[in-house]
Amino acid sequence: MDKIAALYLAHLNPFTKAHEEIINRLKKKYTVYIFPVRFLLNGKEINTRSFPFSYELRKLMIREVFPNDNNIIISPNYTFYSPFIKYFPPIFSPYSWKIREQVVNTISEKKFISYTGDPVERYALRVYRFNPIKAKRLPISASHIKELIYKEATGVRSRNKNTARNKNTESRKRENLNEREMWEDKVPTRVVKIIKENWSVIDKYATAQDETIKIFGVKFPRRGFF
Repeated sequence: MDKIAALYLAHLNPFTKAHEEIINRLKKKYTVYIFPVRFLLNGKEINTRSFPFSYELRKLMIREVFPNDNNIIISPNYTFYSPFIKYFPPIFSPYSWKIREQVVNTISEKKFISYTGDPVERYALRVYRFNPIKAKRLPISASHIKELIYKEATGVRSRNKNTARNKNTESRKRENLNEREMWEDKVPTRVVKIIKENWSVIDKYATAQDETIKIFGVKFPRRGFF
């Protein structure tokens, strides 16, 4: 029987336990191709408050969670090139179909499916002939986790942020049972380590304005849009 590929096109910013669960499910049946989205302006990736972690950092997060797993392939080919307005309107713009071409040309399998837990995204994947399977959205949101991380960086938590980053989760729970939910509980342990090692990224965007624009339900960096 020919192998079938599973395409997972996502932001993964940051990589969460929900992402880990999705990939674990997929790799039981498919060769999994993961496409963390990139936005490029003059050959350089644009990062914002919504998209703080670079492609290379997100790739590292995935590889740390799935080390030496030959059934998982990470690709940079889910890439939008400035000016991003050329991808609109979706479906009617030939550039929007080039994204599909970039992705499909990555895989070596003859057959493929794609994954999303979002009904609107599933419709878009169906229109672009990515053969989405029906799936439920998992409760852990990367956007919500980012906000928890930013709150820690800006000192919303009651204790000193440097001390908070260095203490393990269980000891912090014992210190303050009424404390709000902790982002470390929702992210794989190895990814927690990567985020802390790259805390300068969090500090850079924690108090920054969100320089993104949302069109047709999709967020794009404002810089490089026109």
